[in-house]
Amino acid sequence: MSFDLSLVASSLPLIASGIWITLKLLVLSSVMGMILAVGILLLRISGRWYLAWPAMAYIYFLRGTPILVQIFIIYYGLPQFEFVRNSIFWPLLREPFGCCFLALSLNSSAYVSEILRGGVLGVDRGVNEAAKALCLSTRQRFVHVVAPIAIRISLPAYGNEFISMMKATALASTVTLMDITGVARTIVAKTFAPYEVFIAAALIYLIMAWVFQTGFGKLEQATGRYLKKES
Repeated sequence: MSFDLSLVASSLPLIASGIWITLKLLVLSSVMGMILAVGILLLRISGRWYLAWPAMAYIYFLRGTPILVQIFIIYYGLPQFEFVRNSIFWPLLREPFGCCFLALSLNSSAYVSEILRGGVLGVDRGVNEAAKALCLSTRQRFVHVVAPIAIRISLPAYGNEFISMMKATALASTVTLMDITGVARTIVAKTFAPYEVFIAAALIYLIMAWVFQTGFGKLEQATGRYLKKES
């Protein structure tokens, strides 16, 4: 078996044409996932069982089932219902991008909410007690004291989740979306050279992962300056 390096080189610019779709899906899903995650977090830490239990069931289902199955349920399953086709959400759900956006957003929200909860639980109890001593309300303590510290604690884990989400966007190609992997699959169908083509796709994903990892590392350094001990 011969390895065609020139095919890898020629495939790179073609596969790179799918970066925009991948980034668009990644950013939009991450933003929506974060918004949903904050809401789920508030339900989890509300102290009311009738709010916490539905949130726990939501998290358990989305974390306990493969994201590919979730994409298929949304893409193939929801259009089967007439009320979905007649709803205001149909313009979103009738397109592969919309279905993948919804699936990735829901999946991300389940993982990120647990990351944020871990950050909240990681805040030292003494900090909260000190905020109480300043006569801050529960809302003020959470927004101005607990949340900033919890975000800093959660940042490393969220960076890993963001990169995992980037890799999960490759599953969008299974429902005909022309992201990086989708473009690579079309090239494979024409060249019958999956080895070289998918190596080219892997190189692009590696570069993107390095960029995001470096960016989150810089952000952690910037937000954690106060944690550095004086030498």
